[in-house]
Amino acid sequence: MPKSFSWSYSKLKNFETCPKRHNEVDLLKNFTDESDALTQGNLVHKLLADACRTGELPPEYQDYQRWVDEIRTGPGELLIEQKWAIKEDFSPCEFFSPKAWYRGIGDVVRVDGPVALLRDWKTGKVLTDSVQLMLMSACVFAFHPKVKRIRAEFVWLKEDCCTGETFDRSTIQNEWIGVLQRVKALKSAYDKQDYRPTPNKLCAKWCPVKTCEYHGKRLG
Repeated sequence: MPKSFSWSYSKLKNFETCPKRHNEVDLLKNFTDESDALTQGNLVHKLLADACRTGELPPEYQDYQRWVDEIRTGPGELLIEQKWAIKEDFSPCEFFSPKAWYRGIGDVVRVDGPVALLRDWKTGKVLTDSVQLMLMSACVFAFHPKVKRIRAEFVWLKEDCCTGETFDRSTIQNEWIGVLQRVKALKSAYDKQDYRPTPNKLCAKWCPVKTCEYHGKRLG
């Protein structure tokens, strides 16, 4: 068990999908998610990170080249696969610090004086969820005190489009209200070590936790 409670956006989402899966995969590491979608997503993220440094994608991924060119030629300091962590008071700390409360990785960020552009690569279908963007923006604000406004975007690679929101330093605290209630449930489960399964449609084919009573069953 970790010495202190910490979380990430993916852990929160996994917990809300199924607490047992979150515990077995994210915390205990008893099972590994090896789905084709996750494997492909990890590959694309690595290729894009490398291309943002070198300027060129492999020929079979040239459809994504325009996004690489755009981020490489923008103004300001370019940060790639930047690891951030913040404490519970939202102040910055080292990624592996025992005081880290939230941890996140920014795919690409450009910091240009009082403004910043944050982009997160997505290989799945277009979904509306600004919480992940808000969390990464909070990290940028914590580590870059001169930044006042952030344009945070998801780049939907298959659809060749992006969606996003703008966050201001002066108002981002308001964005935490709903998130903290969700994190409270995550921490409660951690404190009690209560990770009961939530049967859902993923049980049939996409959950790696073979010891679960619902594994391989069609539900929902």
